[in-house]
Amino acid sequence: MGRAAEGRVALVTGASQGGTGTVAAVRLAAEGAAVAITARSVDGLERTRAEIESVGGTALVLPCDLGDRDGGRETLVARAESELGPVDILVNNAAAGGYRPLEAWSQDDLDAVMELNLYTPWSLMRQTRPGMRERGVGWIVNLTSFAGELPPGPPFPTSRPAKTGSAYGASKAALNRLTIAAASETEGQGIAVNALTPQAAIAVPSLVAAGWVDETYFEPVDTMAQAVLALSTCDPAHLHGRIAYSLQLLHELDEPVLDTHGEHLVDGWQPADLPARIARQAATMTETAAWPSPFTFRRVSSPDFSA
Repeated sequence: MGRAAEGRVALVTGASQGGTGTVAAVRLAAEGAAVAITARSVDGLERTRAEIESVGGTALVLPCDLGDRDGGRETLVARAESELGPVDILVNNAAAGGYRPLEAWSQDDLDAVMELNLYTPWSLMRQTRPGMRERGVGWIVNLTSFAGELPPGPPFPTSRPAKTGSAYGASKAALNRLTIAAASETEGQGIAVNALTPQAAIAVPSLVAAGWVDETYFEPVDTMAQAVLALSTCDPAHLHGRIAYSLQLLHELDEPVLDTHGEHLVDGWQPADLPARIARQAATMTETAAWPSPFTFRRVSSPDFSA
């Protein structure tokens, strides 16, 4: 069986810290893609490059301050394509977060969040879409967050996304809307545009090292890498314009979950295991934050008299 991304060129942002960007880049490389990786940390990018090369992949390190509109992002796609060829797969992962009351955010803080979380994906989509359209093929995956969802209430959940998620949540809600707009504009053109969020939270290396990971709430980085791969190689006619949740998506697609190197099945995180995992995550969110049915997203709305 051929590798899923054989011969493709991918650009992955925020690929220096060992989290979703890193594992997505390695997973795509293991499936045959040549991968351009970008972030501010050259040392971190070099570590990711070494991991990509350990699976036999090709990596191009492109240091860039994505949060600065003058930091090199406007020429990033051209730099990648000059070395690797046309970009087929764009994974917008780089993001800035933080939870605090809305009055605690300065204008400079808000500008920094929006530059990285919204304007950078917008810029990179603007740079890649013309070539994808011309070739009639492409995949765009925007990494988003549960924080972008509207918390149900009142009474509202007590979690940080509900109570102090104004800036981060607003940026991700805007990214979700941008994703759907981009999907609408590319419908029927051979380009898949989707957003992907962790089901609840990801067990990134820093959190694992700090001892914060609880398996009732966190998922491994492998499931995120597999979900990114699925959205980066899917049939645009069947998977397009989605705000997808990682575990629900993998279960829907009946997608076997391999480790980041694409070599071994990840024990306990296969499609048949995922409904119970999702149910435990939902129960944890309900018990700890009073967030009812967190993955259902039912909303109270005014009556519709248009019929």
